[in-house]
Order: sequence, then structure tokens, then C-alpha cells
Amino acid sequence: MSITLKSAEDIEKMRIAGRLAADVLDYITPFVKPGVTTGELDRLCHDFMVNVQGVVPAPLHYQPPGHSPYPKSICTSVNHQVCHGIPGERVLKNGDIVNLDITVIKDGWHGDTSRMFVAGEASIQSRRLVQATFEAMWIGIAAVRPGAHLGDIGHVIQKHAESQGYSVVREFCGHGIGRNFHEDPQVLHYGKPGTGVKLLPGMIFTIEPMINAGRRDIRQLGDGWTIVTKDHSLSAQWEHTILVTESGHEVLTLSPGCPPVPAFIAQAA
Repeated sequence: MSITLKSAEDIEKMRIAGRLAADVLDYITPFVKPGVTTGELDRLCHDFMVNVQGVVPAPLHYQPPGHSPYPKSICTSVNHQVCHGIPGERVLKNGDIVNLDITVIKDGWHGDTSRMFVAGEASIQSRRLVQATFEAMWIGIAAVRPGAHLGDIGHVIQKHAESQGYSVVREFCGHGIGRNFHEDPQVLHYGKPGTGVKLLPGMIFTIEPMINAGRRDIRQLGDGWTIVTKDHSLSAQWEHTILVTESGHEVLTLSPGCPPVPAFIAQAA
């Protein structure tokens, strides 16, 4: 495993990229409502990224080994779609939950973040899942400090999700990020305390738990990208990009429109 520690100059570039990615989510928020298509959300985000921000949408034409090129500029994962949902003709209905995953490239550096949105009025069950996943992400973020281990992050996320009767997707994880979209290390959202890579200042990676209301089993659709729950249960995901600092951590993908940090996390800080 080859983990690149970022320099002060690198970190400043990543701060800019991270903030730009978060700003896309702020921009698109009022458009996420019943009646809009996921394709329209993609078009709006693409235009904002390219024509307003002057950034490159990282997912567009992205092609990891064994995959066809990703055809759109964002990922839109609705209801039982876990991740990598391809925007298209699907119309959001009242009560749908949707994850919008944004990655931009600015001056060669990547900013990566995602949020859950509700179209109209969500059910109590949907709101509980979305909130629990949001809390799990922040509990994981709170575990980031020099000398901690990646397993510490995964453990607290898994513990929080499973304590509420949910399951953690195992096949997808957070990742290092910088000049490349995906770098080492892999950041699992389950695990044992004290295991895995020890965290050092200058590491930058995403924490992006995917939490299912039912079983953790998943499958891939025929488009080669979209991942869904096997049992058709709802799934939720939130994502931030995190820098390990000398004294703790810094979240690089915050913006004015981000939901506030859960009170129990803020009080413990």
C-alpha cells in the first residue's frame, strides 16, 4: 500500500477542490423535489461545474478496470440504489430519498462529497435511516486523529449502524484522494479497533458509509454501474473528505449548506 502524505501546498489545493464540490451540492439543493428527473439534476450540476466553477466533473468518462466509461457527471442513487446510480429519465416521486455524489477536479486535485436528499415528505423510516447514516459518518470522522487506526473508524461506524438495526455495505469503502480520484488507503466502514493503517498527518481520504435498512447484500444492475440492495431495502450514504492534521482532523468538504454536525458530536469535540 502506497499512501501519499500531502504537503501544505497540496492541502491548500485540496481545500479548494473540496469546497467547490460541496458548493455544487448547495447549488442543487432547491432543485431536488418531486417531478424532477435525475438526468435534469445531472445537467444542472454539469452546467454549474463547467460553466460557473470552471472545474472538471470527475465521474464523466471515468473508467476503472473492468468497467465501461461512466456516462454522466454525477451519481444519483435513489431509494434502494446503494451507489453509482446513473442519472437518466427517472422522475423523483414524493418521499423518494436520493444520494447525490459529486466529485470535481480543480487544477488537477479532486474534491469528493455526497449528501442525502428527500423529495417532498419522507416516511419516518426513511428519515431514520438517513439520519442514522449521517450520524455514522460523523462518528467515523470524530475518530480521525494522528495515531488512530483505520479500524477505529470502521468499528464506530459499524457499531452505530448495527445498534439501530441497520447493516453496513462491505463491498464499497472510502478511499484516499488527491491528484487521483481513488488512492490508498481503503477506508472500510466496519472493522476492529486498533487494526489497519495508523493515521498520520497529511493523509487525506473519504469517509462515506453506505447503510442499508435491511440486509447488507448487494448486486450490480445490467448497466455495469448501479449497485442496489438485494432485498430491495432502502439504502443511504453520506460522504466527506477528511484531512488528518497534527492535532486531529479537518473536514475539507464543508460549505454553508451542509447540514449541521450532530449535536452529540459537536458537544464531544
